[in-house]
Amino acid sequence: MLPRLPLLFALAAAPALAQDEGREDSAPVNLDGVGRITVEAGYRLTSNATLHDSWYGAKGPGAGLERAPESTGAPVGALTFAYAVTDLVELGIDVFGTTQNLRLTEALGDGTTVSRKVSTLAYGVLVGLRFQGVLDVGPQGLVPFVGVLTGPTVISSKREGSSLQENVGQAWAGALGATLRLSSKWGITAEYRLMFLRGPVESPNTTTAPGPFSFSSGGNWFSLGVTYTFPPDPSRPMPTF
Repeated sequence: MLPRLPLLFALAAAPALAQDEGREDSAPVNLDGVGRITVEAGYRLTSNATLHDSWYGAKGPGAGLERAPESTGAPVGALTFAYAVTDLVELGIDVFGTTQNLRLTEALGDGTTVSRKVSTLAYGVLVGLRFQGVLDVGPQGLVPFVGVLTGPTVISSKREGSSLQENVGQAWAGALGATLRLSSKWGITAEYRLMFLRGPVESPNTTTAPGPFSFSSGGNWFSLGVTYTFPPDPSRPMPTF
């Protein structure tokens, strides 16, 4: 009987080991303590109609001039570090950046007009909460989320032939998205954000058209990215003797 004991122990332990390996290869259903890093890139749609209306309005430097074409969008990028403080609430820090080229028409001193490029840039850090859950969809589940974020942002513009205009503002954003978990650690994230953020544009003549004039780096943000998940540390039971 004694020579057969190791074989009996091995047969008894096999189901438990298989169950443990299955848990290790599966994404957690309870999100409490789960961390993630998400890298996203995408496009934002921003018409900047408000800037054009004021620039070409009765008191603007482009009053009576033909409007330059509006730039309706620009690329965006974001890097998210997040940690689920509970099963339903995730605290995150987002580092983001976006740039866009605008064009504005203005009159020169000799009576001619010119369309000048306005290069804009915005980057900052957002802190916010996302409310999330797990749905039984896809290989390892689908994690939908909705959140609110805010944080300081550096936003600047430079009109051709003028100086750099820059300030620090408070950005606000609402987020809606989902992560499709392909494995226990990797997933694909799609996210939509509605961002509120404005920056200054310098007037070519502060005497006749003092402004202020501002552009939008907010609008509708659409992005797609890759998520790496850090599962919570497994509990470590006290050893028994």
